[in-house]
Amino acid sequence: MGTGFVHGNGSSAQAALAAVLANPAIWRGRDCAPEPAALATGFGALDAALPGRGWPRAALTEIVLEREGIGEVRLTLPALATLQRDAAQRKRDVVWIAPPYTPYAPALAAAGVDLARLFVVQCATPQEALWAYEQALRAAECGAAFAWLATDDARALRRLAVAAREGRTFGVLWRRPGVAARAATAALRLRLAPADGRLAVHVDKRRGGELAQPLVVDVDRAHAHRAGLAILPRTASRPAPADAPSLPFPTAPAQWAASA
Repeated sequence: MGTGFVHGNGSSAQAALAAVLANPAIWRGRDCAPEPAALATGFGALDAALPGRGWPRAALTEIVLEREGIGEVRLTLPALATLQRDAAQRKRDVVWIAPPYTPYAPALAAAGVDLARLFVVQCATPQEALWAYEQALRAAECGAAFAWLATDDARALRRLAVAAREGRTFGVLWRRPGVAARAATAALRLRLAPADGRLAVHVDKRRGGELAQPLVVDVDRAHAHRAGLAILPRTASRPAPADAPSLPFPTAPAQWAASA
């Protein structure tokens, strides 16, 4: 009976080994693990550092912020726009759970995001936000689900990771300043900080080897060919103009102020 070892000359053995190592289920400790369902970030340097060259589509990503308003949302917009216009992903929505500020709709549209398929949900309690986020991650209609949560409940975070995997959803769990990373089951964890007008991206966890140095990404330059509108969220202390239209969401208790 065979033992499972490769017999023959050296060249055939090396070819057989190469074929085994090419399998996407196998990765070497010093390399990035394969991620066949990755979604390109739109930033070449970041893509090169991530498994599969992009955001994991069927997994949870945890993003920790040193400070808000540094371009963190812009880092994800190219991927959201790609996801929405991908013919293979048609009719899949983007859901944001409990964002801390009112999203600025014209800037999102200028970045290529389809506002008709972007839903913003505000919740009365942290428990409601957790429930809503899990449902969004599991929903077949949802291609990407973002949530701004402070929970450190290990059981709840595991449920979110499972929901993203089973729903095959690009999930991002945003951690606001002062909130530590908690999702041990997240496939990817990034830590963002300002860097001379650009964004320093620390890859603290990925499926593969460590990344010792942060990447520096110019998110503003990436959107320079757009309409030039700021993507930064408008703070709650800066209300929308009185004549700004509001877009009600069928299943959400909140409205999105889309000011001109």
